[in-house]
Amino acid sequence: MSTHETRANLKRTVENRLPGDPDREQFLERLCRVNQAGEYGAVRIYSGQIAVLGRTKIGPTLRHMLDQEKEHLRYFTDEVGKRQVRPTIMQPLWHVMGFALGAGTALMGEKAAMACTVAVEEAIDEHYAEQREKLGDDEHELRETVERFRLEELEHRDIGYEHKAEQTPGYNLLYGLVRNGSKFAIWLSTRI
Repeated sequence: MSTHETRANLKRTVENRLPGDPDREQFLERLCRVNQAGEYGAVRIYSGQIAVLGRTKIGPTLRHMLDQEKEHLRYFTDEVGKRQVRPTIMQPLWHVMGFALGAGTALMGEKAAMACTVAVEEAIDEHYAEQREKLGDDEHELRETVERFRLEELEHRDIGYEHKAEQTPGYNLLYGLVRNGSKFAIWLSTRI
């Protein structure tokens, strides 16, 4: 892409900004901050699920998803360092809440743990898709990585459906609570 095209992309981004919207630098800082926090939370959720269900037939599946989340966390932790972005101050809370959510839903049974996975991963899918659309060619590697991670999160969601997440008693309530909680955590971690 030529310098002229890159400037045109940035100009379109600036023209579409509303008062109070972050500028390009703020957007990238927020992206790195919230994604690092979210992947940390995901590692804690799967760790909680494994603490309860790790020795059951679903244990290897949970460990597979945990391994992918750990890779995502390593990438965004590196980006936070390289870009000198302040991590979220919410991380100690996500440490406790993520594990509690994972273990708590796992204590309700395998289907409830998978309902948690579906709800979280669908919130993350929307979040990553929105970021991907806002990233320009000047951040090609980051955009491609966000997309690859988004597809892996959708794989986790599909695993949840394959394990009958929707058959969880009170599925709609649990799904709504976890999904809305995830969206609130995203909003909070972006800003603080």
